[in-house]
Amino acid sequence: METTTQTPTVGCAIDGPVATLTLQRPQAMNALNAAMRRELLAAMHQLDATDGVRVVVLQATGAGFCAGNDLKEPLDPAHRDVEAMILAEYQPILDTMAASSRLYVGAVHGTAAGIGMSIALNCDLLWMSEGACLYPAFAPIALVPDGGATWQLVQAMGYRRALQVLIEGRRLPAAECLAMGLANGVAADDGFQATVRAQAQRLAELAPLAVQHTKRLARSAVSTTLDQTVRDEAAAQNLTFASADCREAVAAFFTQRQPRFTGQ
Repeated sequence: METTTQTPTVGCAIDGPVATLTLQRPQAMNALNAAMRRELLAAMHQLDATDGVRVVVLQATGAGFCAGNDLKEPLDPAHRDVEAMILAEYQPILDTMAASSRLYVGAVHGTAAGIGMSIALNCDLLWMSEGACLYPAFAPIALVPDGGATWQLVQAMGYRRALQVLIEGRRLPAAECLAMGLANGVAADDGFQATVRAQAQRLAELAPLAVQHTKRLARSAVSTTLDQTVRDEAAAQNLTFASADCREAVAAFFTQRQPRFTGQ
Protein backbone atom coordinates (compact mmCIF):
# COMPACT_ATOMS: atom_id res chain seq x y z
CA MET A 1 0.00 0.00 0.00
CA GLU A 2 1.39 3.38 -0.99
CA THR A 3 1.59 6.23 1.49
CA THR A 4 2.26 9.80 0.44
CA THR A 5 3.18 12.91 2.38
CA GLN A 6 3.59 16.38 0.94
CA THR A 7 5.35 19.53 2.06
CA PRO A 8 5.41 22.70 -0.04
CA THR A 9 8.69 21.72 -1.70
CA VAL A 10 9.27 17.96 -1.24
CA GLY A 11 6.98 15.01 -1.91
CA CYS A 12 7.54 11.70 -0.16
CA ALA A 13 5.83 8.49 -1.32
CA ILE A 14 6.41 5.02 0.09
CA ASP A 15 5.33 1.97 -1.89
CA GLY A 16 6.54 -1.18 -0.18
CA PRO A 17 10.35 -1.24 -0.06
CA VAL A 18 10.74 1.69 -2.49
CA ALA A 19 10.35 5.31 -1.42
CA THR A 20 10.39 8.31 -3.72
CA LEU A 21 11.47 11.81 -2.77
CA THR A 22 10.42 14.44 -5.29
CA LEU A 23 11.80 17.97 -5.49
CA GLN A 24 8.84 20.13 -6.39
CA ARG A 25 9.64 23.78 -6.96
CA PRO A 26 9.25 23.61 -10.74
CA GLN A 27 8.59 27.34 -10.99
CA ALA A 28 12.17 27.87 -9.76
CA MET A 29 13.71 24.88 -11.58
CA ASN A 30 13.78 23.17 -8.18
CA ALA A 31 16.41 25.59 -6.89
CA LEU A 32 17.13 24.76 -3.26
CA ASN A 33 15.91 27.42 -0.86
CA ALA A 34 15.99 27.21 2.95
CA ALA A 35 12.54 25.63 3.14
CA MET A 36 13.42 22.91 0.65
CA ARG A 37 16.68 22.13 2.43
CA ARG A 38 14.83 21.71 5.74
CA GLU A 39 12.04 19.64 4.22
CA LEU A 40 14.39 17.41 2.23
CA LEU A 41 16.47 16.59 5.30
CA ALA A 42 13.34 15.94 7.37
CA ALA A 43 12.00 13.58 4.70
CA MET A 44 15.30 11.69 4.61
CA HIS A 45 15.22 11.29 8.39
CA GLN A 46 11.61 10.08 8.14
CA LEU A 47 12.60 7.40 5.63
CA ASP A 48 15.56 6.29 7.73
CA ALA A 49 13.10 5.70 10.58
CA THR A 50 10.57 3.83 8.41
CA ASP A 51 10.80 0.06 8.60
CA GLY A 52 10.80 -1.81 5.32
CA VAL A 53 12.18 0.95 3.10
CA ARG A 54 15.20 -0.36 1.20
CA VAL A 55 15.62 2.04 -1.73
CA VAL A 56 15.01 5.78 -2.01
CA VAL A 57 14.57 7.34 -5.45
CA LEU A 58 15.42 11.04 -5.60
CA GLN A 59 13.69 12.72 -8.53
CA ALA A 60 12.16 16.08 -9.47
CA THR A 61 9.20 17.67 -11.19
CA GLY A 62 9.26 20.24 -13.97
CA ALA A 63 11.73 20.85 -16.75
CA GLY A 64 14.86 19.80 -14.91
CA PHE A 65 16.25 18.12 -11.82
CA CYS A 66 17.66 21.09 -9.88
CA ALA A 67 19.12 24.49 -10.69
CA GLY A 68 21.33 24.48 -7.60
CA ASN A 69 21.15 26.86 -4.68
CA ASP A 70 18.45 29.54 -4.87
CA LEU A 71 20.52 32.66 -5.47
CA LYS A 72 17.44 34.87 -5.21
CA GLU A 73 17.02 34.07 -1.54
CA PRO A 74 19.08 36.21 0.86
CA LEU A 75 21.35 34.50 3.36
CA ASP A 76 19.58 33.56 6.58
CA PRO A 77 20.69 35.91 9.40
CA ALA A 78 21.20 32.79 11.52
CA HIS A 79 24.32 32.07 9.45
CA ARG A 80 27.30 34.37 9.62
CA ASP A 81 28.32 33.54 6.03
CA VAL A 82 27.88 31.09 3.16
CA GLU A 83 30.35 28.63 4.67
CA ALA A 84 28.23 28.38 7.81
CA MET A 85 25.09 27.86 5.73
CA ILE A 86 26.66 25.07 3.65
CA LEU A 87 27.92 23.24 6.72
CA ALA A 88 24.67 23.68 8.65
CA GLU A 89 22.15 22.97 5.89
CA TYR A 90 23.75 21.09 2.98
CA GLN A 91 26.29 18.88 4.70
CA PRO A 92 23.63 17.16 6.86
CA ILE A 93 21.71 16.24 3.68
CA LEU A 94 24.83 14.79 2.06
CA ASP A 95 25.91 12.99 5.24
CA THR A 96 22.45 11.53 5.80
CA MET A 97 22.41 10.08 2.29
CA ALA A 98 25.90 8.62 2.69
CA ALA A 99 25.28 7.12 6.12
CA SER A 100 21.81 5.74 5.40
CA SER A 101 21.34 1.98 5.26
CA ARG A 102 19.01 2.64 2.31
CA LEU A 103 20.28 2.88 -1.25
CA TYR A 104 19.76 6.33 -2.75
CA VAL A 105 19.03 6.24 -6.48
CA GLY A 106 19.22 9.54 -8.33
CA ALA A 107 16.91 10.12 -11.29
CA VAL A 108 18.16 13.13 -13.23
CA HIS A 109 16.17 14.59 -16.10
CA GLY A 110 16.94 17.93 -17.70
CA THR A 111 19.76 19.69 -15.89
CA ALA A 112 21.29 19.06 -12.47
CA ALA A 113 23.31 22.20 -11.80
CA GLY A 114 25.53 23.52 -9.04
CA ILE A 115 24.92 21.91 -5.69
CA GLY A 116 21.94 20.14 -7.28
CA MET A 117 24.55 18.26 -9.30
CA SER A 118 26.50 17.59 -6.10
CA ILE A 119 23.44 16.06 -4.43
CA ALA A 120 22.71 13.93 -7.49
CA LEU A 121 26.29 12.65 -7.55
CA ASN A 122 26.09 11.88 -3.83
CA CYS A 123 23.40 9.29 -4.56
CA ASP A 124 24.65 5.72 -4.39
CA LEU A 125 23.48 5.04 -7.94
CA LEU A 126 22.53 7.50 -10.66
CA TRP A 127 20.34 7.21 -13.75
CA MET A 128 19.98 9.99 -16.29
CA SER A 129 17.52 10.58 -19.10
CA GLU A 130 18.98 10.83 -22.60
CA GLY A 131 18.56 14.60 -22.69
CA ALA A 132 19.91 15.22 -19.19
CA CYS A 133 23.20 16.81 -18.21
CA LEU A 134 25.28 17.61 -15.16
CA TYR A 135 26.31 21.24 -15.04
CA PRO A 136 28.97 22.49 -12.60
CA ALA A 137 27.57 26.00 -12.77
CA PHE A 138 30.01 27.49 -10.29
CA ALA A 139 32.74 29.08 -12.43
CA PRO A 140 30.27 30.94 -14.69
CA ILE A 141 29.13 32.93 -11.64
CA ALA A 142 32.66 33.27 -10.21
CA LEU A 143 32.24 30.64 -7.50
CA VAL A 144 34.10 27.47 -6.53
CA PRO A 145 32.49 24.02 -6.43
CA ASP A 146 30.63 23.03 -3.27
CA GLY A 147 28.64 20.14 -1.87
CA GLY A 148 31.48 17.72 -2.61
CA ALA A 149 31.45 18.35 -6.38
CA THR A 150 35.25 18.53 -6.55
CA TRP A 151 35.63 15.17 -4.80
CA GLN A 152 32.96 13.51 -6.93
CA LEU A 153 34.40 14.65 -10.27
CA VAL A 154 38.05 14.01 -9.40
CA GLN A 155 37.15 10.48 -8.24
CA ALA A 156 35.40 9.73 -11.52
CA MET A 157 37.41 11.73 -14.05
CA GLY A 158 40.87 12.19 -12.60
CA TYR A 159 42.45 15.51 -11.62
CA ARG A 160 43.11 17.10 -14.99
CA ARG A 161 39.80 16.40 -16.68
CA ALA A 162 37.85 17.28 -13.54
CA LEU A 163 39.73 20.53 -13.07
CA GLN A 164 39.07 21.58 -16.66
CA VAL A 165 35.35 20.81 -16.37
CA LEU A 166 35.09 22.71 -13.08
CA ILE A 167 37.00 25.86 -14.02
CA GLU A 168 35.32 26.08 -17.42
CA GLY A 169 31.86 25.20 -16.14
CA ARG A 170 31.35 22.67 -18.93
CA ARG A 171 28.09 20.75 -19.21
CA LEU A 172 28.39 16.97 -19.09
CA PRO A 173 25.73 15.26 -21.22
CA ALA A 174 24.24 11.96 -20.08
CA ALA A 175 26.19 9.79 -22.54
CA GLU A 176 29.50 11.27 -21.36
CA CYS A 177 28.50 10.83 -17.71
CA LEU A 178 27.79 7.17 -18.40
CA ALA A 179 31.12 6.67 -20.17
CA MET A 180 33.06 8.21 -17.26
CA GLY A 181 31.23 6.32 -14.54
CA LEU A 182 29.37 9.33 -13.18
CA ALA A 183 26.07 7.65 -14.10
CA ASN A 184 25.02 4.00 -13.92
CA GLY A 185 22.60 4.15 -16.79
CA VAL A 186 20.90 6.33 -19.38
CA ALA A 187 17.26 5.84 -20.37
CA ALA A 188 14.87 7.37 -22.87
CA ASP A 189 13.28 10.66 -21.87
CA ASP A 190 9.81 9.20 -22.36
CA GLY A 191 8.88 7.07 -19.38
CA PHE A 192 12.15 7.89 -17.64
CA GLN A 193 10.79 7.90 -14.09
CA ALA A 194 9.00 4.60 -14.66
CA THR A 195 12.27 3.10 -15.91
CA VAL A 196 14.13 4.25 -12.81
CA ARG A 197 11.30 2.97 -10.65
CA ALA A 198 11.69 -0.49 -12.18
CA GLN A 199 15.43 -0.36 -11.48
CA ALA A 200 14.72 0.64 -7.88
CA GLN A 201 12.28 -2.23 -7.47
CA ARG A 202 14.92 -4.64 -8.72
CA LEU A 203 17.43 -3.25 -6.23
CA ALA A 204 14.90 -3.56 -3.42
CA GLU A 205 14.72 -7.31 -4.03
CA LEU A 206 18.42 -7.77 -3.21
CA ALA A 207 19.57 -8.92 0.23
CA PRO A 208 19.17 -5.77 2.38
CA LEU A 209 21.82 -6.56 4.99
CA ALA A 210 24.43 -7.37 2.36
CA VAL A 211 23.54 -4.24 0.38
CA GLN A 212 23.77 -2.07 3.49
CA HIS A 213 27.23 -3.33 4.40
CA THR A 214 28.47 -3.25 0.80
CA LYS A 215 27.40 0.39 0.51
CA ARG A 216 29.31 1.21 3.70
CA LEU A 217 32.40 -0.66 2.51
CA ALA A 218 32.38 1.01 -0.91
CA ARG A 219 31.91 4.48 0.63
CA SER A 220 34.86 3.98 2.96
CA ALA A 221 37.15 2.22 0.46
CA VAL A 222 37.96 5.44 -1.39
CA SER A 223 39.54 6.96 1.70
CA THR A 224 41.25 4.03 3.39
CA THR A 225 43.99 1.47 2.76
CA LEU A 226 43.77 -1.96 1.19
CA ASP A 227 44.70 -3.52 4.53
CA GLN A 228 41.91 -1.70 6.35
CA THR A 229 39.43 -2.54 3.62
CA VAL A 230 40.25 -6.25 3.95
CA ARG A 231 39.69 -5.97 7.70
CA ASP A 232 36.42 -4.08 7.27
CA GLU A 233 35.19 -6.62 4.72
CA ALA A 234 36.07 -9.50 7.02
CA ALA A 235 34.09 -7.99 9.90
CA ALA A 236 31.08 -7.35 7.67
CA GLN A 237 31.33 -10.84 6.18
CA ASN A 238 31.17 -12.26 9.68
CA LEU A 239 27.78 -10.59 10.11
CA THR A 240 26.32 -11.44 6.72
CA PHE A 241 27.55 -15.05 6.80
CA ALA A 242 25.58 -15.59 10.01
CA SER A 243 22.43 -13.89 8.68
CA ALA A 244 19.08 -15.49 7.90
CA ASP A 245 19.33 -13.94 4.44
CA CYS A 246 22.51 -15.88 3.72
CA ARG A 247 20.89 -19.13 4.82
CA GLU A 248 17.87 -18.34 2.66
CA ALA A 249 20.04 -17.56 -0.37
CA VAL A 250 21.95 -20.83 -0.04
CA ALA A 251 18.73 -22.81 0.37
CA ALA A 252 17.21 -21.06 -2.66
CA PHE A 253 20.31 -21.84 -4.72
CA PHE A 254 20.11 -25.57 -4.02
CA THR A 255 16.35 -25.73 -4.60
CA GLN A 256 16.53 -23.55 -7.73
CA ARG A 257 14.06 -20.89 -6.58
CA GLN A 258 14.17 -17.15 -6.02
CA PRO A 259 15.26 -16.18 -2.49
CA ARG A 260 13.05 -14.06 -0.27
CA PHE A 261 15.13 -11.68 1.77
CA THR A 262 14.03 -10.11 5.05
CA GLY A 263 17.11 -8.15 6.05
CA GLN A 264 17.73 -10.42 9.02
